[in-house]
Amino acid sequence: MNASAVTGRFNRFQSALRDSPPLLWSFLYFFCLLSGYYVLRPVREAMGASSDVTTLFPPAMIGFFAERGIALKELQLQVLFSMTFVIMLVLQPVYGWLVSRWPRRVFLPAVYGFFIVTLLLFHWMFDSGLPGRGMAFFLWLTVFNLFAVAVFWSFMADVFRDAEAKRYYGYIGAAGTLGAMLGPALTRTLVEKVGIANLMLVSAGFLTLCIVCLLRLRRYAVQREAQRQIVSGEVPMGGTVWAGLKLIATEPLLRWFAVLTVFGVGVGTLLYNEQAAIVRHFYPQAQLATAYYANIDLAVNGLTLLIQLLVTRALLSRFGIAPALLIPAGAIILGYAALAASPLPLLVAVVQVVTRASEFSLSKPARETIYTRVAREWRYKAGAAIDTVVYRGGDLTFVWVHKLLSLFGSHAVFAVGTLVAAGMGLGAWRVVAEAKKLPETKGR
Repeated sequence: MNASAVTGRFNRFQSALRDSPPLLWSFLYFFCLLSGYYVLRPVREAMGASSDVTTLFPPAMIGFFAERGIALKELQLQVLFSMTFVIMLVLQPVYGWLVSRWPRRVFLPAVYGFFIVTLLLFHWMFDSGLPGRGMAFFLWLTVFNLFAVAVFWSFMADVFRDAEAKRYYGYIGAAGTLGAMLGPALTRTLVEKVGIANLMLVSAGFLTLCIVCLLRLRRYAVQREAQRQIVSGEVPMGGTVWAGLKLIATEPLLRWFAVLTVFGVGVGTLLYNEQAAIVRHFYPQAQLATAYYANIDLAVNGLTLLIQLLVTRALLSRFGIAPALLIPAGAIILGYAALAASPLPLLVAVVQVVTRASEFSLSKPARETIYTRVAREWRYKAGAAIDTVVYRGGDLTFVWVHKLLSLFGSHAVFAVGTLVAAGMGLGAWRVVAEAKKLPETKGR
């Protein structure tokens, strides 16, 4: 990109900040949120890929499996993902109760406050070397990522209209990508100097800044709701704790959102498991594995930022959500087809980067703009249910599918993965079709 193009894009960003004061706070909010998460993500990946089950699992659990002649080391990812899904099922009604009974000004800070307190607990667990800390942290960070990000995007739909979302979500996504680049860079720099335990405090600091940002943004959401004479988020939402899952079952758009999510997760999970096997073989030490995953995250986020700066805003503003959902699906189908023919390690890495980068830079912003046109219960309840229970249900399904397919080798894994990617493409196409039926201001 030449200097004049860079200057032009920077000037457009400055103009957007002048036109929309909440954009700056949203930019900072997502930057801090993903910085805090990506400081810890390499730690989670290293825990999941660890060959030392005594670090990952508590002694009682290891003994339970050993008594039954089951090698826990061979099933550690399957066990972790199964437990994650169960936790999501338990937490879904708790979250539904929280957003139903309490106004936005209470439940938004409460979500992040809870995660800050638990980070302080993990600091103590890692500092003291408590057995089973790896499993507890893996499960916690997986839950944190899904709930914290789902809450963020639901709140953004309270702040911005559909047209604004198409103009600004690319910028907001780029802020998250910058945070996602800073996080692993901090981890790579600090992990050997300060240790894993103190990374928890770094992440807690970023989440504290998130609370500051959301408190500043709340008044813009209130102003917008008053101007448009729509239901205020400053009063409890009401409804049942299971309303999100019921909406998914009854609304065609949400059902196809769920289909897209399940197959999209399947694509990522098959790749994730192949990658974990490689890391266990080549990086047996936790700190080396953490550094490896940090480098992978930097590569993904570098490509994501490039697409967000060059493509996302223009694509959404000019052509709507269809290209942003369908182009990634097509690219992933081609990538998996190539892997089925020749599953080379370098090609696996390339498809991994393309899969994650296209999700963050194109698919996710496109999906989130749709939520600006629906009722708050769809966003905070159904959207959260899709991003948590449905998402982890897909994870659980495909982590066991991978275990079965791995018996037949990488060619079989990626051949079936091509069909999974085709299912993702079908889901994206149907979401586009159902979104066209929405009135421009439905529920807004």
